[in-house]
Parts: sequence; C-alpha cells; structure tokens
Amino acid sequence: MKNVAIIMGGYSSEYQISIKSGNVVYKSLDRSKYHPYRVHILKEKWVMVDDDENEYPVNRHDFSVDHDGHKVTFDVVFNAIHGTPGEDGLIQAYLELLGIPQTSCGFYQAGLTFNKRDLLSVLKPYGIKTAVSHYINQGDVIDIESILDKVGLPCFVKPNKSGSSFGISKVKEQEEFMPAIEKAFKEDSEILIESFLDGTEVSVGVINYKGEVKVLPITEIVSENEFFDYEAKYLGQSQEITPARIDDDMSAKVAEIAKKVYQILKMDGFSRSEYIIVNGEPHLLEVNTVPGLTEESILPQQAREAGITLPELFDNAIQLALRNK
Repeated sequence: MKNVAIIMGGYSSEYQISIKSGNVVYKSLDRSKYHPYRVHILKEKWVMVDDDENEYPVNRHDFSVDHDGHKVTFDVVFNAIHGTPGEDGLIQAYLELLGIPQTSCGFYQAGLTFNKRDLLSVLKPYGIKTAVSHYINQGDVIDIESILDKVGLPCFVKPNKSGSSFGISKVKEQEEFMPAIEKAFKEDSEILIESFLDGTEVSVGVINYKGEVKVLPITEIVSENEFFDYEAKYLGQSQEITPARIDDDMSAKVAEIAKKVYQILKMDGFSRSEYIIVNGEPHLLEVNTVPGLTEESILPQQAREAGITLPELFDNAIQLALRNK
C-alpha cells in the first residue's frame, strides 16, 4: 500500500476549484492499492485533513504529518493545486529537493507554462501559431494608441500568470482599455494583451498514458459569454462538446500540434491546452499543467470519451510518478 498525499488548495483565486478537484481524486483512488490523504496547502497553513475534517499540521522540513502518535510519510504526491504554488513550479521544486515523486510535470515546465509570455516565446520558433501580443509590466508607460494599433480591437487583456480566467477582459472600445489593465494588475504585475482570434475554440488534453504520449478526444468550447471566462468554465455558462464538431483532418492537425507542444516542452503528467482555429490554422492560447479534475472538468470528460475512467486516469498518473522516481 502506497501512501498518497493529494495536495489541493493553493494561494491563488483558484483554491476552491482545486479543493473540488482534490476531493474527486481522493474519492476515486483504489483503496486496495493506495492509502490516500488529503493535504490542504493554503497561505495560512499546510494541514492534513481527515474524514471528520480534523486538521494535522504538515512538517515542511520533510513533508510528513504526525497523526495519532504516528509519523506519516508519503510515497508519492498527487498534485491537484491549480495556480500557485502547484502549477508554477514551486511545489515541484520543493518535492524534488525532498526526493518525493509527484504526478505533474517538472518545476521548469510548470514555471514556463504558467508564464504565458515566456511559453509563447519558447514555442514560436517551432512554428506554433499564436495571437499578436504585447506585454506590459507594472510601472511601464502605457501608450494606448500604439498598443491598439498593434493588436487591434477587440483585444484581450490578461494577467500573465493566473488561471481560470481571473482578471481577463475583452476590450471592444478604447475607453475600456485602462479599466481592463487595472483589473489585470490586481491578479499579476505582468500583463499580456492579445489580438482577438475569431474562430472555433478547442481544448486538447495530452497525457502520458501507460508510458506513451496520448492525445485525448478534443473538446469544442462554445461560451454563452463574450469568451470562455470563469462563469462559462465553472457556472455552466458554456457548452463543452466532446468530441469537437470539426472534421477529421482538422482534428488530426490540432492533435498533432498539441502532441508536438507536449513533446517540445518535455512535459510529464497531465496537460490541457487551448487553441482557436482561425482560417484552418490552430492558434495556441495557453497550456495548463494541473487542469481541473472534477467529474465535469474538461480533461476527465475527454478521458471518459477515450474509455478511461477517473480511477484509471489517476492510477496511471501515480504509477508513472513512482516509475519516474
């Protein structure tokens, strides 16, 4: 029996979504193979939470827990933290220093993919198409005219490092631009401004399954809102259609690009990337390395379509992490 710490929570606006994901993993793991523990990693505390919601502090020196007079250590960590510190490389680096295997990608890949600007810069030389973009750091002089000449209207203003569409605005008129900048700066000190891509939005799960890179069935995103924002993602204000309503040739093209991105970045574990197809060409928006894992989340929907159950999906991730050790 392997002791599995399922880490959830985190320090960002996404912590509640992460706790939902972590609880689904906790419920789904095969109790004949694993002894799972829920570990909440929050700004104010790191605690193991038992079934009666009692809390036991985590010793950060070796990532162990004293539980009823016994020291509990973990063979493997299942990472279900969206946002910082689970998706930006911090927790991966910490666990690597302690020699504890974990289910998501390595710390460098996590840091790179979490930084949308750096990610796009690394992938561009490989011919991966993206939106026209402009970057601003807090404190920069902002020349609205020249930025909008470059990216055009409508455009998107996004925090560089945040998830679940927190802080994103679609700007249609010039007077909406500065309020959108202020909103994004509440989430991050770096901002990404991108041209509006008018096309079909798809989400592609790529995972290492049984030792091979596998592209899952593609999901088409049809948002009832201006874009695939927080409400669309989590409050049911969107349609997620799996498999996507695109022809076989386009499906194969998107899958090939998503697999190429996974391999260029030397990824491990789960990934879910978003593309918008414009004039027959998929344009990459972003890559998530700790995607949502609830029953309604996109990656589990895609796995289900591929005939992979949640227990199989999570078991595979743990087995690969243990093997990589």
